[in-house]
Amino acid sequence: MQQRTASPSSLPLYLATAYTLLVIYASLHPFSGWHDSGASPAAFLFAAWPRYWTVFDLVTNILAYLPLGFIWVPTMQPRHGPYWAVVWATALGICLSLSLETLQNFLPSRISSNVDLGCNSLGALLGAFAGARWGAALLDGGRIHGLRMRLIGDGAMADAGLVLLALWLLTQLNPETLLFGNGDLRNLLSEIGLQAPLPYRAEQFPWLEAGVTATNTLALCLLFGCLLRGDSYLLPTALIGMALLVKSFSLMLLMSTAGLSWATSGSLAGLMAGMVLWLLAMQLPARVRQALAALALLLATVLVNLAPENPYLTAILRVWQQGHFLNFNGLTRLTSALWPFLVLPWLMLLRQENGTE
Repeated sequence: MQQRTASPSSLPLYLATAYTLLVIYASLHPFSGWHDSGASPAAFLFAAWPRYWTVFDLVTNILAYLPLGFIWVPTMQPRHGPYWAVVWATALGICLSLSLETLQNFLPSRISSNVDLGCNSLGALLGAFAGARWGAALLDGGRIHGLRMRLIGDGAMADAGLVLLALWLLTQLNPETLLFGNGDLRNLLSEIGLQAPLPYRAEQFPWLEAGVTATNTLALCLLFGCLLRGDSYLLPTALIGMALLVKSFSLMLLMSTAGLSWATSGSLAGLMAGMVLWLLAMQLPARVRQALAALALLLATVLVNLAPENPYLTAILRVWQQGHFLNFNGLTRLTSALWPFLVLPWLMLLRQENGTE
């Protein structure tokens, strides 16, 4: 009996596209104040070594493009082979960096730099070499890919779901939100003067904070469960634990505060409540859990937009020096705001796909 060859996964393409868009947004943030300075857009290519620079800047620019080269290699390798995949992935990184550095000439908050271009290009090259060595093993055809196939399976919906989970972990690097609190549109709609409808009251705020954390925890665990081939209690719990580590790391690195400052009475109560509700929901049929995931996500988003500003967090943000992380924080803020609105269509499509099987 002839064995059918599995088609390559679309996950590398989805991840590469998502990461490329994130790089573009971070490089051009905040997208305001566009103007023509009068200088040649290509003048930065022949500029001397900058007077002020740090090792942190050089390393950051290399690391920013390293995943770009890494992910694009397994995306291109099935069609072009490993050698040309490295060439094309590196060329893509160089062209992308050159285009963005040129566009930064027209942004008053950005400075075009040939050093940045060189570091970005080096990062893309190193990432491409690493992608040729380990990319297939991680994303398409190796042991980790095989583990993914056993736990989750293949298909476009599964690939998109994994990308959404990766974006959710990215949102935990945003230190401006309540624990797991995504979907806050007030920053995006600040130009029309959208304010929190509820006033801050010390005795009520922990309850709102607990509600935001509980509904988001429930939604996330159910969402992850929708991807898994069978019922699992360990993997969603591990994902929540990983998110708490990422949140702690972001608070320490970006805001120089205690890593466990997220562990307020409200967030801890909400985390426990969300986990208990998820364990109870696991007794329901799969299609009911999908619907419950969407409802929990909708409720969580409503609560995030109703919740008043935390004066403690507001006071910290007023003196927060974002410095090197200004563009990165703008990226995580946008991802955090849009994430629920990306997940809800995916859940509806997944429910429709499962209903036709």
